[in-house]
Amino acid sequence: MNATTSVPHRLGKVLERVTRQSGRLDTPDYGSWLLGRPEEDQRRRRVRIQVILTFFLLFTNILGIGVSLLLNTVAIPVPSVFTDAPAWLTFGVVPAYLFVALILGTVWITARTVNSLRWALEERTPTREDQRNVFRAPARVAKSALILWGVGTALLTLLYGLQDSAFIPRFLFAVGFPGIVVATACYMITEFALRPVAAQALEAGRPPRRLTHGVMGRTMTVWLLSSGVPVLGILLLAIFSLSLSNLTSTQFAVAVMIIALVALIFGLILMWLLSWLIATPVRVVRSALKQVEDGDLDCNLVVFDGTELGELQRGFNAMVHGLRERERVRDLFGRHVGREVALAAEKQQIELGGEERYAAVIFIDIIGSTKLVTGRPAVEVVELLNRFFEVVVDEVDRHHGLVNKFEGDAVLAVFGAPVPLDNPEAEALAAARAMARRLRAEVPECEAGIGVAAGQVVAGNVGAKERFEYTVIGEPVNEAARLCELSKKVDGHLVASSAAVTTATEDERERWTLGETVTLRGHSEPTRLATPVGET
Repeated sequence: MNATTSVPHRLGKVLERVTRQSGRLDTPDYGSWLLGRPEEDQRRRRVRIQVILTFFLLFTNILGIGVSLLLNTVAIPVPSVFTDAPAWLTFGVVPAYLFVALILGTVWITARTVNSLRWALEERTPTREDQRNVFRAPARVAKSALILWGVGTALLTLLYGLQDSAFIPRFLFAVGFPGIVVATACYMITEFALRPVAAQALEAGRPPRRLTHGVMGRTMTVWLLSSGVPVLGILLLAIFSLSLSNLTSTQFAVAVMIIALVALIFGLILMWLLSWLIATPVRVVRSALKQVEDGDLDCNLVVFDGTELGELQRGFNAMVHGLRERERVRDLFGRHVGREVALAAEKQQIELGGEERYAAVIFIDIIGSTKLVTGRPAVEVVELLNRFFEVVVDEVDRHHGLVNKFEGDAVLAVFGAPVPLDNPEAEALAAARAMARRLRAEVPECEAGIGVAAGQVVAGNVGAKERFEYTVIGEPVNEAARLCELSKKVDGHLVASSAAVTTATEDERERWTLGETVTLRGHSEPTRLATPVGET
């Protein structure tokens, strides 16, 4: 009894040893390392599947034979198969049939199953018929096992019944019951072993309806065979004892105890297999969800289950695909309008109109752009402009600003909108100095004028409901553009308004010097200029 009760533990060790990592991020694609990887060579996969099927089918059938012998010799000892039946039957026919059914039957079943999956070995795209063969394979294996056990039940019941009619109900139950349970276990084992091929077959579409449809059908079938049949066996044993009266009360009690124990063990094995088949796809999805939670969207599950669990895997893949598309659109949107604008658009409803904000503005424009364009090939011009814009965008981002517009070879950058800054003038002035310095060093072919201004602007969405853009409008924008024009004639090509410098932080003010006062084009009021001190 101790050896029998450890069966679930031994069976579990074989599979659970390779699935300990199920809850981690390195969860096997098919729920078990025993099944290999999706990129595995098809010939090697064929050998793997055949070995798994052969081993577990042999193990399950040997276990069933052991239970059948236990029921025939210990649970129901009267009449005895040793003293009340001829030796040629007990020691000749029975072992011979067991050998043929166990060895030749197992080889035949596994070879027939694997041969029906030749399309996978040949690496052909599965057809709907190929797909049906894959999902019908577990039922065919179970049916084949049931036929072998059924033939054995009929043969032994007939031969022993000819010797004594009391053997008839006994062999019908003691051989038939283990056969039904073994066939059920073979179904689940085959379904597990064929997961890699099932994943390939599911590429042809959704699986066909099977005998036990979905998780509920699979669960109810296992319950019926692991609990209903043993209870029916106990009922038949009671009827057998009452009708024939050849069992003592002690023998009857022992028989009931053994049948109940066998039912518990077989029920445990079948329910463990069932729960493992259900749990592994869920664990795979759970592991992948953890990856998504950690920000890794580069994951795609292998769909290998034909029930609702496969739909769960398929749904996860669709969800991740949607998230990847969303991230791609978000990234593209952010590149067009700016990260801060894109983030604000996600958090609140988009409306036309704007609000007054205090902001600083940089306007930068290439000097002699017409000559630059006409004197170079178009491809070279684009490459040069990209290098120029890369420096500008990098410094604007580094100083928490927004590149609001690319206007040909000019750029408008805003600091303080849409994201408020403690001192937008200081950020804008520092960014302008860094731009001037880096452009001279990294893009010497492009000289650019840079103007910086600060003040009240109106920031918001301008356009129509169907098409609009985020922008800033106001005097500082016009002033920065005029200062940019002026800077093209000044050494260093960088000019800021004194208003922007005097309201900046003390550290930034020390880097600038105030100069002459001029009236900018289009302005009625004079503007005092400021230029950076020494090297910019």
